[in-house]
Amino acid sequence: MNRFIAIIFSFLALTFTSAAQTQRELPKVSSEKKTYKPGNAWTLSWPLGTHVESTLDTLLYGMQREFVPALSSDAWATTGTFAGEGINMLYFQRPERSQFIFEDAVEHWSPTFKKEKFYNVYIPMTLLTYDFGGNRDNHNDRLKGVFAGNVNKKIGLGANVDYLYSKGAYSYQAAKNLVYGLQGYYNGDRYEMQAFLEHYNSLTQANGGITDDLYITDPAVLQGGVDNIEPKSIPTNLTRAKNRVVGAEFYMTHAYKLGFWKDITQPTDTVKREEFVPVTKFVYSFDYRYGHHTFTNTSASEARDFWENVYFNPSSTNDQTKWRAFTNTVGIEMIEGFQTWAKFGLAAYASYEISRFNTETVAAEIAGSDGENGTSSSELLTPLPEGVGNAIADTRNRLWVGGRLEKTRGSILRYAADAKFGLIGDAAGEIDIRGNLETRFRLGKDTVVIAADGFFRNSTPSYLLQHYVSNHFVWNNDFGKTRSFRVGGHLFIPWTNTDISAGVENVQNYIYFNSRSLPEQYGGSVQLLNIALDQKLRFGIWNWNNRLTYQVTSNSDVIPLPAFSLYSNMFIEFTAFKVLRMQIGVDCDYYTKYKGLSYQPATMQFHVQGADPIEVGNFAVANAYFNAKIQKTRFFIVWSHVNQGLFGNNYFSMPHYPIDPRQLRFGLSIDFAN
Repeated sequence: MNRFIAIIFSFLALTFTSAAQTQRELPKVSSEKKTYKPGNAWTLSWPLGTHVESTLDTLLYGMQREFVPALSSDAWATTGTFAGEGINMLYFQRPERSQFIFEDAVEHWSPTFKKEKFYNVYIPMTLLTYDFGGNRDNHNDRLKGVFAGNVNKKIGLGANVDYLYSKGAYSYQAAKNLVYGLQGYYNGDRYEMQAFLEHYNSLTQANGGITDDLYITDPAVLQGGVDNIEPKSIPTNLTRAKNRVVGAEFYMTHAYKLGFWKDITQPTDTVKREEFVPVTKFVYSFDYRYGHHTFTNTSASEARDFWENVYFNPSSTNDQTKWRAFTNTVGIEMIEGFQTWAKFGLAAYASYEISRFNTETVAAEIAGSDGENGTSSSELLTPLPEGVGNAIADTRNRLWVGGRLEKTRGSILRYAADAKFGLIGDAAGEIDIRGNLETRFRLGKDTVVIAADGFFRNSTPSYLLQHYVSNHFVWNNDFGKTRSFRVGGHLFIPWTNTDISAGVENVQNYIYFNSRSLPEQYGGSVQLLNIALDQKLRFGIWNWNNRLTYQVTSNSDVIPLPAFSLYSNMFIEFTAFKVLRMQIGVDCDYYTKYKGLSYQPATMQFHVQGADPIEVGNFAVANAYFNAKIQKTRFFIVWSHVNQGLFGNNYFSMPHYPIDPRQLRFGLSIDFAN
């Protein structure tokens, strides 16, 4: 893997160096003061690498929420620690399940294709952020850096690093994640290239939750009347278990455009000027993804108490799962707007993927005493299903064809429609059709936006949901495809700052993890409804922003969700001394009670509970904060969970996993653009 990374870095360096040498030297900047435009940013659409407009990461509003794990969404189920595992309980906001299912639990803290940003900046940008909080025993740190610079108008380079570290508020809950990457592009008249490399290494301790919820809800019962307890002194189910997830992605797309030169000379110009108008674009893209998951546990006694089965090694666990995928895509696109009659763009493509999965667990070499209580190893081994060994390896070849129709220009109507069909391998029969429609119209002095979107998917389950072998879990399934249909829309009214959205979805053959932490397919249909209101109010310096979400699930045993969630943020915003912009306020997250998901550390999966499920929710997490910005420097102070204990102590986002207690946190971000 290190050799592969070195090769990619060298290739990128040579590519951009060669390209830079073919460009004319940039003119020298005079000492005269100039005003520069801020530049722009974009992400990419899969698989052809089309630009999707994005924003620069310099906003002041909400910057403190990125450092508080419980605030990762308006309803977030989490193991509790910063950089730890979590899942969004707002169903319509969940990302699609990954082929490498272990990375889903830490997806919020890790790089993904959709998050990857490219920057076109007129002067080099270096954005450094450092967040910290807590004391020696429970401190959290985050150091993040983003660099972007242009060689000239056509060539841009970028790099990023993100180091997250937490000792955890509770015992055996430490987590860290190192993310780094490179980006680069060349946007010429005829030829375009965009590429990025991202790598992450996430390590989390797995404590299996606290042994008794009374340590949080009523510690006096367990301590003979003593009401206070240090979070680090609360016993946990596991003390020697760890998860490591390592992942990487290298993506590169090339495009060559055919077209014509158009005369754009103005009557006042003395020199003839021409502009290249692209008509057709030929695209080739390559994507390499890699994942490696390791789960280890060295306490045999805790394993016997915590897990139902021990298949291979009673004394310790060392499960390994690896995945890699190579995807090649070729496509052709007719570009929108090359003539007045070309009101839309049209593209077609074919993608071919080769992927390989390896999963194994280290079996016990000899039978005998486990070293803790003299129990024979052979007595602890659970009988295996017939024909199952301690390792699985399989290679898949899959082919899709697809197309895209879009109209991105125009003041009245814009739309996009994508369709993809699987032809070869277990992708045969896959269908993915999605689209969106947007209209804007003037009403008074403002522009009202009405939009609709939807999709239909007939998708193959991940290979790892079908086949898996480990020390505590073994399954060999034959799941059918999952079918999902969703339609929704939203309305934005600018003069009242109101955004209303609604959507319905029907999902059939949904795969979830049952109460035994095993994947199971529900043969029926589950209907889901989502209605959300985002309302911002402002009177002078006083602001009150509210976001309300209402959800309905027709089967809470398969897809449990909180029915109602609320995010409310009340703050004053003003500028002091003509240069210091400040926000001082209190925000709050709340969601109603529901049958919470549990977490299985051996597979990093969230699963439903069995009989007599524990309900979580019906508590508020309030945070007092101070945000400020002066020129290119932003900073914040936040007292997270400031209301701890004021209205009860049942602050669990999952059964047996309390969220972080009250903590003072700080953050500083500086944009070093010259």
